[in-house]
Amino acid sequence: MKPFIRLRSVRYKLFVGVLLTSIAALLVTGASLMAYDLHNLKTSLADDLNTQAELIGRACVPALQFDDQKTANSNLALLQARPMIDAAALYNAKGAIFGSYSRAGNAAADFPQLPGDDAVEFDGENITVTRRIVDNNEILGSLYLHAHYNLYQRVRNYIGIVLAVSSLALLISLLLSTWLQATVTRPIQDITKVAQQVIEKRDYSPRAHKTTDDEIGYLVDAFNRMLAEIGTRAQAQEASNRELAREVAERKSAEDEIMRLNRDLEARVQERTNKLQEINSELEAFSYSVSHDLRAPLRAIDGFSQALLTEFGAQTDEKMRHYLQRIKVGTARMGQLIEDLLNLSRISRLEILWREVDLSALANQVVQDLQQRDPERKVTVSIWDNITVHADQRLLRVALENLLGNAWKFTGKTGEARIEFGMLQEGERRIIFVRDNGAGFDMAYADKLFGAFQRLHGMHEFPGTGIGLATVQRIVNRHGGRIWCQAAPGKGATFFFTLQAEPQQHGPA
Repeated sequence: MKPFIRLRSVRYKLFVGVLLTSIAALLVTGASLMAYDLHNLKTSLADDLNTQAELIGRACVPALQFDDQKTANSNLALLQARPMIDAAALYNAKGAIFGSYSRAGNAAADFPQLPGDDAVEFDGENITVTRRIVDNNEILGSLYLHAHYNLYQRVRNYIGIVLAVSSLALLISLLLSTWLQATVTRPIQDITKVAQQVIEKRDYSPRAHKTTDDEIGYLVDAFNRMLAEIGTRAQAQEASNRELAREVAERKSAEDEIMRLNRDLEARVQERTNKLQEINSELEAFSYSVSHDLRAPLRAIDGFSQALLTEFGAQTDEKMRHYLQRIKVGTARMGQLIEDLLNLSRISRLEILWREVDLSALANQVVQDLQQRDPERKVTVSIWDNITVHADQRLLRVALENLLGNAWKFTGKTGEARIEFGMLQEGERRIIFVRDNGAGFDMAYADKLFGAFQRLHGMHEFPGTGIGLATVQRIVNRHGGRIWCQAAPGKGATFFFTLQAEPQQHGPA
């Protein structure tokens, strides 16, 4: 692990960076100088050989004109003074070799059969020059020169120089990197050591040493200020953690106490709930029993009253018959009240059977029953089509019988009676309504409307027991919905109710 960390250190990276930069600079500089020097060398050699060919060519003009080969060879022999020229050939105007020269000790020169155009060609260390000899705009012949120069030796010399300079530069780079390590990397290493100590020991007291006043010195000051700030915040955090731990302990204790109180409260609530359930069961049983048992004496009273009217009607006066008639009406009303109480009790105990219910069809059936019971009434009834809900069909029929029956009853004194049954859509919520233009009522008493035995009209105006709307509210509540109304005296009333989309309970409330 340590060698790997050493490779990642700033000191190592700085040393490698300086070293690679120096080597790259030396290589690029050496290669550029060598390329430049070789280019200049070739240019100077080409110029020199062209000049030499020009001079030799001018010297050979008379020999070509007078067909003097001896003079031509003598002129070519003057090239002995130029060691780099290995061979030369003089061609006449017909392209035949007129004279030649080959340096002693060299192999026989391989001259071209025909001279070419004026050109200088380099082939490795060999140079060939072809020069035409012209006099008075007449081509007398051509001169061919073959020379050599020490290209590879020159390249080796350059490489040696570059290696020597590179070695010196590497030594200088090593000294420079040492100085940089002392001035640049050492403060950074000091900061690294302090940071490692802080991480390992969680001690924020150590500080890095400042050795320079440059950016690194500023970095050291910033690092030391950061350590001081972190130390201060760490102390504050520790104090806050201790306070938080104390608060958590207190809250845990309070939660335990609350849980204990909740358990005690739940036990008490359960105990009282059980007692209330027992009382409610007893009350329901008592109500059902009383209501059921009251039927027999009421039937007896009604029967005896009818018997008195039938058997002794002729012997009684008008006042006696009036009293007997009032007894029959009172017993009938009491019978209806007992029947409503029994229905209300059955609704509370009845198990809900969830299914798809066509409310439009139910409303039509209820309205047909109302019209059969009161065929002389002329009422305009509007029932919207395809209103379906998921509910208990038996209970909703009871609810519609009460709502539509109330609308039928309270429009009895209206000239053009109208009743409407429909549905409103608010987002995903469906609101079912029953609207009429009957007697209506004051909304100031709407809070009493859904209570048992609560009536907003007198018996002489609109008869009834005051249990119908309480029954409807109980049915709607058992379906997880709610019911409300809007009305005004003499302008009719509208009752709205909603039902839940899916059943939440399958049994008696």
